[in-house]
Amino acid sequence: MNILLAEDDVRLGKLITHLLQKEFHRVDWVKDGREAYQYARIIHYDVIILDWMLPGEDGLSICKKLREKGIQSGIIFVTAKDANDNIISGLDSGADDYIVKPFEFNELLARIRAISRRKEKKLEDVIRIHNLILNVTTHELKRNDEIIELSKKEYQLLELLMRNHNQVITREVLFEKLWGYDTEVSDNALDALVKLVRKKIDLPEGRSFIQNVRGIGYKVRMSDV
Repeated sequence: MNILLAEDDVRLGKLITHLLQKEFHRVDWVKDGREAYQYARIIHYDVIILDWMLPGEDGLSICKKLREKGIQSGIIFVTAKDANDNIISGLDSGADDYIVKPFEFNELLARIRAISRRKEKKLEDVIRIHNLILNVTTHELKRNDEIIELSKKEYQLLELLMRNHNQVITREVLFEKLWGYDTEVSDNALDALVKLVRKKIDLPEGRSFIQNVRGIGYKVRMSDV
């Protein structure tokens, strides 16, 4: 599953991330409430593990805002607050479950599986924008039944942009999703990757399918290309 972990305790965050990855889940780990909201708003996550007390913005506020935006990801609060009023507030804000620190990792896994079963739905197999068709099952991109060959990184970039076509995705998010936190990649690597994709998908007589939002990031152009 694709999981977002919002936890500002570095030791606990590293441990949960490591253990979830050992279970073959994909994990984005953030330590700030505003960053957690930004990630959850533009990227599809099956489950969001949300610490109640976060710098920048608390988990309760983030959960309410995500539900107001129509985000349907499963949300689990992880917190030391164990009073009934806190549990009720967390669930009333839109969370699916609540786990109190300290907890056994197997218990967290069981709760993740339970939420996944309740919310399980198939991801969109095909994303169509203009005359481009991206099959997320076969990883094929087609225009008028003609396959456009993409490298792994080119496909990952295009899927991320097309799946979130209503949003501008920041450079920071694109770097972290494509190369990870710890990889040393030059600042122009993203621009070079976008240039390669544009060369393969743009039509000579049209504007670029991938729009540069100066100083922020990239998005898919929704007008005709």
